Amino acid sequence: MELNDFRILVTVVGFVCFVGICIWAWSKHAKAGFDEAARLPLTDDDPPVQEDRQGKEGNTNG
Repeated sequence: MELNDFRILVTVVGFVCFVGICIWAWSKHAKAGFDEAARLPLTDDDPPVQEDRQGKEGNTNG
């Protein structure tokens, strides 16, 4: 196998992988996961702050 044959093989394998990834990305099976990932920046990660009896934010230091 010559060097040019190896280069051709690597190019074809890379192109086949690229096409496979494109097909996977546009498939209906991956849509739910992508929709969930798209909503991640909009989700609230911090729990709500609970207030104590005087109406102040709960702080154990003061």
